[in-house]
Amino acid sequence: MSAKMFARGPAAQLARATRQPFLARTNSTLQVGAVSPVKTGGKYTVTLIPGDGIGAEVAESVKTVFRAENAPIQWEEMATSETPASRSDSLFNDSVNSLTRNKIGLKGILHTPISGDVSFNVAMRQALDIYASVSMIRNIPGYKTRHDGVDMVIIRENTEGEYSGLEHQSVPGVVESLKIITRKQSERISRFAFDFAKANNRKKVTCIHKANIMKLSDGLFRSAFHSISKGYSGLTVDDMIVDNASMQCVGRPQQFDVLVTPNLYGNVLSNIGAALVGGPGVVPGCNMGDDIAIFEPGCRHVGLDIQGKDQANPTAMLLSGVLMLRHLGLHDHADYIEKAVYGVIADGKTLTRDMGGEASTVEFTRAILDKLEVVHKA
Repeated sequence: MSAKMFARGPAAQLARATRQPFLARTNSTLQVGAVSPVKTGGKYTVTLIPGDGIGAEVAESVKTVFRAENAPIQWEEMATSETPASRSDSLFNDSVNSLTRNKIGLKGILHTPISGDVSFNVAMRQALDIYASVSMIRNIPGYKTRHDGVDMVIIRENTEGEYSGLEHQSVPGVVESLKIITRKQSERISRFAFDFAKANNRKKVTCIHKANIMKLSDGLFRSAFHSISKGYSGLTVDDMIVDNASMQCVGRPQQFDVLVTPNLYGNVLSNIGAALVGGPGVVPGCNMGDDIAIFEPGCRHVGLDIQGKDQANPTAMLLSGVLMLRHLGLHDHADYIEKAVYGVIADGKTLTRDMGGEASTVEFTRAILDKLEVVHKA
């Protein structure tokens, strides 16, 4: 797959014409060009939210690699957390304000307890209207998993559906949870998916739904998808019921290209997809709005069980950072870091435990730094 960026061809012109976020396909895969991040003194200011669990460790790996690469990034680090002992509405609001100001962020995963207040992850998406979650499910070159040839993108509507947060107990023992689907948001995410497919030379877009049971809500989502599809030629367009899609993802994932889903289904399928290509530690992603882009691992696992043990795999966070660099037009820096990460994984000598190795987070990062020197000399 060519590493040449679509930003230098017709896709960039289309992106500028529509003012929509676009992602161009490269080895790790994503380049976006829609917002205007803050740049001072030759450096871009990026909001960094390490998150909970292993967040601090993988964020430190990113900072170390970016510093070695001399990437022109200055971090505005926010200590937002959702663990019970550290949760703070004030810190959350500071993060939202920082992202609003800087327009771009790199984020780890915030832990969402089963009980308690509304998830900060969900609240942030809704507050900033970052409506498109993009998970890049792709085999990493040289890293053998059960399936070969997996290269699909899961685009998930981020602001409504089952995550609307509208629940109440009507009478004791009876809880009602409202699933909100609107034509406006369904058309917006469908348009994003089709624009993404065209900009990235993708061939097929599949709508995932449960319209056979939820005839009004998912029926509306499916209807909006097919209505928007009429404005796009040259793409194969189909739809699939979510339970069948889950089975097909496990059995024959190569059939999928771009999938567009309501909120909950995209969350489930992103986790299934991550398992196909090596787990949550290797899947990059982002959350996009018209004005703000937040890059974060595409499969959202906090890793509380290995927190502080120097066992975390920083690949997903590093590759999400690579996508961020492409978004900023820093293609050379992105290429060098990406080649270094892929090179270490392909060598197979210094891998973290989730990839079948014994290396610590620090050792894996050190191997990337050494490889970075090699790729710069090549």
